[in-house]
Amino acid sequence: MVTAGMAPRQALAQVEERLAAAGCPDADFDARELFRLAAGRDPHLSDHPLSPDEAGRLEQVTARRAGREPLQYICGRWPFLNFTLAVGPGVLCPRADTEVVAETAIQMLEGVQNPKVLDLCAGTGCLGLGVKAFRPDAAVTCLEKSPEALRYLRENARCALAGLPEQTQPAVQVEEGDLFTRWETLPPGGLDLIVSNPPYLTAQEMTELQPETAREPAMALAAGRDGLDFYRAIAVHYRAALRPGGALVLEIGWQQRQAVTDLLAAAGWTDIGCRQDYAGNDRCVTARA
Repeated sequence: MVTAGMAPRQALAQVEERLAAAGCPDADFDARELFRLAAGRDPHLSDHPLSPDEAGRLEQVTARRAGREPLQYICGRWPFLNFTLAVGPGVLCPRADTEVVAETAIQMLEGVQNPKVLDLCAGTGCLGLGVKAFRPDAAVTCLEKSPEALRYLRENARCALAGLPEQTQPAVQVEEGDLFTRWETLPPGGLDLIVSNPPYLTAQEMTELQPETAREPAMALAAGRDGLDFYRAIAVHYRAALRPGGALVLEIGWQQRQAVTDLLAAAGWTDIGCRQDYAGNDRCVTARA
């Protein structure tokens, strides 16, 4: 148990040992983040013993993480690209792999002035806000169905980019809606980019989740028997909403490249490609209308 008077390195070692025993991946990283959260300082740069309040907070967050609550939920905020997102129970945690998807979407807009962008299944808004952060001239709409996720999305759309000097109008628009029906009201040829990290886990994968992922909303993860329900809808229904040559960028599971590529090709998309994440896994499929 973490107690007052412990040296930072001693407390850090104890927290790491407890997290490792609980099966937490990256226990050393998590322990450092929890110490910073509880004590407001770096355990490697401070020798000041823990105060009673600091020790109490560290003990509390350690117990939560040892119970396999996602670190992002415990922290309440999480970095993405060059900004920070509000995150918590009810919304998918932003992940480093998804930064590759945002970077790809930004690249696909090169040469397009004042682009109109739609982020489907937006969650925290990381993809749409990521585009906006680097393309302040973009008019970005983030679509989300979950009422729980919408709370974080609205906060992030309002606050996440406020400190960026590039931030200009138009603002990011948040819409409550369903990917499976929103296409019906989109004007033909009105968008320059559609980006999405849709649910993509198979029914089998949903039974094999890590404890942390099992704490995230099933709505943001499950995509039918084969994990392709959302990709089918996007492939068939959303091409008409893009201008000719408009871009599509989709996050995928590491084994889904061929299946998603085949769906897009069958629906008439062109210039279909794939980009890997920094671990070398297939991470996003790109296409043109």
